[in-house]
Amino acid sequence: MIKKSDIGLPPREAIVAFIRANPGKVGTKDIARAFGLKNADRAALKQLLRELVANGTVKKSGRKKIVEPATLPATLVADITGRDSDGELIAKPAEWDEAEQSEPPRIRIHPPRQARPGATAGVGDRALVRVEPINDAEGIAYRGRVLKVLDQARNRVLGIFKSNPGGGGRLIPVDKKQAGRELSIAPDDTKDAKDGDLISGDLLRGRGYGLPAGRVKERFGSVATEKAISLIAIHAHEIPRVVWAASSAAAEAAQPAPLKGREDWRELPLITIDPPDAKDHDDAVHAEPDPDPSNAGGVIVHVAIADVAYYVRPGSALDRDALIRGNSVYFPDRVVPMLPERISNNLCSLVPGEPRGALAVRMVIGADGRKRSHSFHRVLMRSAAKLSYAQAQAAIDGKPDDITGPLLEPILKPLYAAYEVAKRGRDARDPLDLDIPERKILLKKDGTVDCVVVPERLDAHRLIEEFMISANVAAAELLEKKALPLIYRVHDEPTVEKIHALQEFLKTLDVPFAKSGALRPSLFNRVLTLVAGQDYEHLVNEVVLRSQAQAEYSTDNYGHFGLNLRRYAHFTSPIRRYADLVVHRGLLRALNLGDGALPDSETPDHLAEVAAQISVTERRAMKAERETADRLIAHHLADRVGATFQGRISGVTRAGLFIKLDDTGADGLVPIRTLGTEYFDYDETRHALIGQRSGAMHRLGDVVDVRLVEAQPVAGALRFELLTQADVLVSRHPRGAGPRRKSTAKRNTKTKAKATQADARPRHKEKSRKKNQKAGAKRKPGTSKKGRSWTP
Repeated sequence: MIKKSDIGLPPREAIVAFIRANPGKVGTKDIARAFGLKNADRAALKQLLRELVANGTVKKSGRKKIVEPATLPATLVADITGRDSDGELIAKPAEWDEAEQSEPPRIRIHPPRQARPGATAGVGDRALVRVEPINDAEGIAYRGRVLKVLDQARNRVLGIFKSNPGGGGRLIPVDKKQAGRELSIAPDDTKDAKDGDLISGDLLRGRGYGLPAGRVKERFGSVATEKAISLIAIHAHEIPRVVWAASSAAAEAAQPAPLKGREDWRELPLITIDPPDAKDHDDAVHAEPDPDPSNAGGVIVHVAIADVAYYVRPGSALDRDALIRGNSVYFPDRVVPMLPERISNNLCSLVPGEPRGALAVRMVIGADGRKRSHSFHRVLMRSAAKLSYAQAQAAIDGKPDDITGPLLEPILKPLYAAYEVAKRGRDARDPLDLDIPERKILLKKDGTVDCVVVPERLDAHRLIEEFMISANVAAAELLEKKALPLIYRVHDEPTVEKIHALQEFLKTLDVPFAKSGALRPSLFNRVLTLVAGQDYEHLVNEVVLRSQAQAEYSTDNYGHFGLNLRRYAHFTSPIRRYADLVVHRGLLRALNLGDGALPDSETPDHLAEVAAQISVTERRAMKAERETADRLIAHHLADRVGATFQGRISGVTRAGLFIKLDDTGADGLVPIRTLGTEYFDYDETRHALIGQRSGAMHRLGDVVDVRLVEAQPVAGALRFELLTQADVLVSRHPRGAGPRRKSTAKRNTKTKAKATQADARPRHKEKSRKKNQKAGAKRKPGTSKKGRSWTP
């Protein structure tokens, strides 16, 4: 305890020193308690902390924690980037928003006293690292120790083999960033690769002219059709898809869960509601009115989740394999499951009529929609029916079929009635309510793209979502109450910098965003309500989404901002997420429910490592799924070069405009050099490119017509030509704002784009250039590679 100050509020330096000495662990109350501040001084402390946050001395992390800027968690994933003057490895965080937080802090990696398998890292590797802050004369902010190497340095290039008529061929990279950088493969180095094969190639040292030389290292099979496009993402991101022999043997030897040690819930008519193409069904629901007179108008909701922990025991081959995968990965044509299909699609799939082991929660909800109590049970259940979302909704809307007809009165109507009650609690909580449609690619039988649809958002979706959220909250509350190690699902509030950027952007639309007091989702919802029905509604939704932090897994609980929840953990999908499996094990241990429980030896430090690792695998899966969708659409549009499409500007960067097409959701680039014969400034505040001479503005969210100029199916890249003329918005443009011009220009990032080689000439030659053009002289536009980018 720091000695109590005799003069009220302590000096700023003392407070900052205390925050530095307790990284990520202190909030306003902790600081006040440490310095012995009275209630009268706490208001002044809050004001001082607000000033420190405003000037960047400290920043908020989560809702209540205060840290120094660039403070890292104790365990994180880092990239080994090089060595220092003494030859020691230097790393930086793998996840870091440089636009938000400037340069990432550097970490000096100390060599282990004794080498351990899997913990010897080198330059270019990605590793799980435990760090602690230091004060180094060379500007090194942390020292770290490698816990595990997650990804070895890549000295190879992944690509598609294209054969040459005379023998040999070329490797065409699949990475968008490497588009156009091919390798030449000599006939003796092809390793019998055939045209259209996915291969990995080693770059060879060779001549300084022509294409770089390469050698085929490994063949993965043909990707000549869209049906195999997902193979590219699987190998590019090194997603494990081969089940270990030990895991496969354990899965095949597993037997159905017995009734012994479980409650018998087989007569409770639980049902599953999933997408029509779902292959596994790991959650079932049931609801009924609460007969307790003290809870008039309340309901009882049961949520049963497949008992994966019964089959996947800690430390087993199945467990080790699942942790490496982290989660299942879903592609339009296939699924790479976290667990063998014997477990995920059979023993743990809650199919109708079959007894299945489950971990269930019984929640009592009051008439106001707030949960009054909950209890967890290890049960044997039997699903009464398997329904799709549309099927359940159609029955409620008066169009039951042969399956839903008998279920309507006894099961479906009580479920929807319970959802109406639970929705009151959700409305009172007021979580972030963004309207961002999600597209789904539908394939034909041959694996080619049939169409891209936006599934209708139904009450059936909202019902399942709300009950799953409630079950997740109940799991987090119980484990926290029992003081057991826990992996939370956390979502930080937006940073001060992003909030300021959002405020500046909304000012350009005359939309108020008056932040006072604590930052809550309701502030954003108020903005979204104000712009509903306006031409720029879609634009504001996109910008609000981009202002939000990314959710992740952590053993430190700083709440879930988007859901407006103080504690939240993933419990409802242990078939496809390792985090949920850890929570199931914790519940079994907390309630002494039998086999598969979290070991007594489990430590928070080890779970912190697991949380960091599965956060990375989750982002890896998201990126692989997104890239596969891009490649499928690029294949689909490859024979439509020259066609025109309507779309919307989905991104504005210094490289140009990114366009999302309305009908397919495909993303492509309009390079900045093709926008016209003038320089364009990138206005970060307005999310726009603005012509210096004309004041023409191309802005995020604008509806535009484009022509498809080029499609690269392997890279999943599209290039467009903009056909729509930009409006000159004098009232919103700094060039027409009179005295505002200078101040606004300071906020702009001056990115000069060369439209043609002639434009790059000195200004005093402008008249001569125009004279030559008028006389009929033609100049070929430049082809600067700097303006060419396929990275969204």
